[in-house]
Amino acid sequence: MRQDVIVIGAGASGLVCALSAARRRRSVLILEHNKKIGAKIRISGGGRCNFTNVRTDADNYLSWNPDFPKSALARFTSYDFIAMLERHGIRYYEEEEGRLFCAKGSEEIIRMLQRECDDAGVGIRLHCRVIDIKRKDEFVVTTDQGQFTSKSLVIATGGLSYPRVGATDLGYRIARKFGLRIRPLKPALVPFTFEKGAMRAFQDLSGTSLDASVGCNGAHFRGKILFTHRGLSGPAILQISSYWNPGDALSIDLYPGGDVAALLVRGRQSKMEMHNLLAGFLPKNFSRMWCEAYSRSKPVNQYTDRELKAVAALIHNWTVEPSGTEGYGKAEVTLGGIETDELSSKTMEARNVPGLYFIGEVIDVTGQLGGYNLQWAWASGHAAGRYV
Repeated sequence: MRQDVIVIGAGASGLVCALSAARRRRSVLILEHNKKIGAKIRISGGGRCNFTNVRTDADNYLSWNPDFPKSALARFTSYDFIAMLERHGIRYYEEEEGRLFCAKGSEEIIRMLQRECDDAGVGIRLHCRVIDIKRKDEFVVTTDQGQFTSKSLVIATGGLSYPRVGATDLGYRIARKFGLRIRPLKPALVPFTFEKGAMRAFQDLSGTSLDASVGCNGAHFRGKILFTHRGLSGPAILQISSYWNPGDALSIDLYPGGDVAALLVRGRQSKMEMHNLLAGFLPKNFSRMWCEAYSRSKPVNQYTDRELKAVAALIHNWTVEPSGTEGYGKAEVTLGGIETDELSSKTMEARNVPGLYFIGEVIDVTGQLGGYNLQWAWASGHAAGRYV
């Protein structure tokens, strides 16, 4: 069966690419190994689907070439996707920092994209496993449902995150087959783990959260951190994980924007236990355990000036070293991917393999937490769809 365009992957980027190409009267077929389309869309934002961010900018992305995402993001903005939702009467709402969510959950987005593809004439083959790809005059894709040929081939297979919903390394294997270089891969937007002894004092804090500023390798993020039975999670932790490398320590300010030293000076004559004073701005159970681990809690008036300064300094710069992360099973995205120098930032086409395109998470473009990765999927899919 011959098509103008074959798209491998019916995720966020693949669906938008397909419908964009079909609107140009291109015959398009999507091949998807899952039983349903939009697997990662379905679980985005815990099912609520954080589908974009109104403040999207190239600065919200990590890439070896930070300029690479600019073209696609400028040509398909968050407002372009919002306009699609509004045409379908889908209600949405905004949370902090410009994050947009579906009022009725991710299934609305998936149904919308399915309808758009149906209206544009896109064909979709589900539960279809790619066995081999060859390139002669055209691309020949061999699957367990037959052989398909096309002039243009789009790889929208995603990264390694969330293998439980079908993530594989297929996109990277295809890239290597055609000689494209790949930046090292690692899980990102992922919780940290710690060796048992490293945070033993805090092992009973699972479920406790607090506001903090977390830094690593020059990056800083403020938000909630959450203690888990294995380590640390929460928005600020997920954000900083993209900048962390094994062996790096995290610097955590437990009272961002405040002045612990000034609080301690005001309470200098108090007979209150230190952990009770700290509980005025930190969770009570955390304050007690933190004091047991670092300052041997006693009445505040029994601390020397040096000890008070040390307590304040440590609260503003609590240094912990993760032993690792929860891995791709809990990672929201994959950092690294197809080397951007191998691709056109305008079309997503491989520079040395005419007709071969890569879009979405498989490329070395990784968004921060907050809808940025789905916006990259929409934007890069749209970019390729205009040229395939």
